[in-house]
Amino acid sequence: MKIPPTDHLPDDISALKQQLLAQHQLLEEKNNQLKNKEQLINQKQSRIQFLEEQIILFKQRQFGKSSEKSDQQVELFDEVECEAGASAVDTAESIDAESLHSELPLAETPKPVKKTSGRKPLPAELPRVRIEHDLPLADKICACGCTKKHIGEDTSEQLDIIPAVVQVLVHARQKYVCEACESGVQMAALPAQPIPKSNASPGLLAHIAVAKYQDGLPLYRMETIFKRMGIHLPRNTLANWMMKSSELLQPLYNLLNDQLLESGYIHMDETRVQVLKEPDKTAESLSYMWVRKTGDREHPIILFDYASRRRTDVARSLLGDYQGYLQTDDYIGYHRIGQQKGIVALACMAHARRKFIDAQKVSPSPKGKVSKADMAVTMIKGLYVIEAAIKDQPAEQKYQIRQEKSLPQLNKLRAWLDKALQQTLPKGKTGEALAYLDKNWDKLTVYLTDGRLHIDNNPVENAIRPFAIGRKNWLFSDSQRGAKASAMMYSLIETAKANDLEPYAYLRRVFAQLPLCETA
Repeated sequence: MKIPPTDHLPDDISALKQQLLAQHQLLEEKNNQLKNKEQLINQKQSRIQFLEEQIILFKQRQFGKSSEKSDQQVELFDEVECEAGASAVDTAESIDAESLHSELPLAETPKPVKKTSGRKPLPAELPRVRIEHDLPLADKICACGCTKKHIGEDTSEQLDIIPAVVQVLVHARQKYVCEACESGVQMAALPAQPIPKSNASPGLLAHIAVAKYQDGLPLYRMETIFKRMGIHLPRNTLANWMMKSSELLQPLYNLLNDQLLESGYIHMDETRVQVLKEPDKTAESLSYMWVRKTGDREHPIILFDYASRRRTDVARSLLGDYQGYLQTDDYIGYHRIGQQKGIVALACMAHARRKFIDAQKVSPSPKGKVSKADMAVTMIKGLYVIEAAIKDQPAEQKYQIRQEKSLPQLNKLRAWLDKALQQTLPKGKTGEALAYLDKNWDKLTVYLTDGRLHIDNNPVENAIRPFAIGRKNWLFSDSQRGAKASAMMYSLIETAKANDLEPYAYLRRVFAQLPLCETA
């Protein structure tokens, strides 16, 4: 600031004070302006960094590898953090999958199945059609004049396929009448059908359902396929059949829902779905498909439910009076439910790991350096090595091994996390990942308390995958009724698959037998 010459200073003390105060006020205003400019620059720099990270992640998700394996990932627990200014952290114990397998009881350790290379034999249960290839008669005569003797044969197999066979089931209902008294005609009853007064058989309904909801084939493509066979089945007819079939399955869904709520352990997640015709919503707005899965490995149940909103009250209505373990992601709608009496909330370690993998992608560490994201991913990977080694063990054995192996590794991860939180700014992907891990720590470690529990929410995310693949093909549901029908079909098909049942055979039997059942 330029100091005025002394000859311009007033002789009056009061005037001098006023001039000094004015100069001080002007100086304060300029300082405040500089601070505001610095804050604005910092905000813009943070915004630019955020947008750059989002662009990198978008490109990676759109064009990069979908696997969460990272090139930045270092070997298991054999590194120290090399960032400038960071203190060395304690290295965790090396965990080797083979040595861990060897420590398990021999009677309970499954022997690894050696994968054979080359072409696999065709299934023995497939029917065989024998095609004989013989020599011409002239070639059966040797050059010496003798007839050649048959000594055997050489066989090879080819896989053949016969396109779908379409047939018409003719229901002939026999009629009888008494010629003596002419009391009237009596006709044999027609068995209850899945869709009354329809020409769709249980087999056809099952075929359409599996083609759309399992194989992701849109109805307009099925319409074209049937047309090639000379059969006229418009897509609106196919859609109507699926909606009416789903209504038939409602009692079975209700029984599965009752068993799921009594299981004591539920995975829960949701995924988007677009429904064109919804009250008070535009066609472009998103709705949601909520998915629940039991944690029971012996008798798994997977249920889909459509809802127009993603809200806490939707999740609460699906769970009802449920009590037990509830494993979800960090969506805020689950937080209040997890605080209810009788519910123990679990978080998903895969989501925590994914945050650090995103940090690796936006800020790859230089060669020879190990970032905090690298450390976190490697330490979490060690927990998954333990889980892979004990996945086929009974719950009691899992609990013991987790206490011996996983708990010490989690303690070391916690100690490292406390140090990393003090050394890392909260902004940026690494800071967000550290904050996520810290915020959800208690829920991420609940799985240690019970051998039945999973380390992550992947079981239900894997159940969603067929729906997500199908969504890329059929894109949207036309109406709420259609979305509810889709939820019903996915529930039955995915539950059948989880119980090692072939979906077509299962649905065909359900559509044939369920109309004959009576509800008590």
